[in-house]
Amino acid sequence: MTDPHDPERLRALEERLEKAKKAQEPRTSRGEEHFSQANMAWRMVTELVAGLLIGFGMGYGLDKALGTTPLFLVLFIGFGLAAGVKTMMRTAKEIEKGQIAEANGAAHGTNAGTPASDERD
Repeated sequence: MTDPHDPERLRALEERLEKAKKAQEPRTSRGEEHFSQANMAWRMVTELVAGLLIGFGMGYGLDKALGTTPLFLVLFIGFGLAAGVKTMMRTAKEIEKGQIAEANGAAHGTNAGTPASDERD
């Protein structure tokens, strides 16, 4: 029979408890999470508006240079909108991948502190 006050076993137990506590600690506060989500939303809006403005500028410039008043303006605004939406969708995928990776890391981190069945006495 083993000594119930074995210092080696107590230290190992304390380490496992510390790992379990760290895995369950919240990574960010709600305010920081909200702020980060707002930043991502503004980034996506900015990408869409930038695409529209670049398309508008190119279309307007071509119409002035070639004398075709609304043709290139309408065409390039459509291209700018399409480019802005495509960029927004790419950003949304990046955000989604980051959230999935974070969720997977949190799920695996909570199991790290539990002992295996053969380690229990």
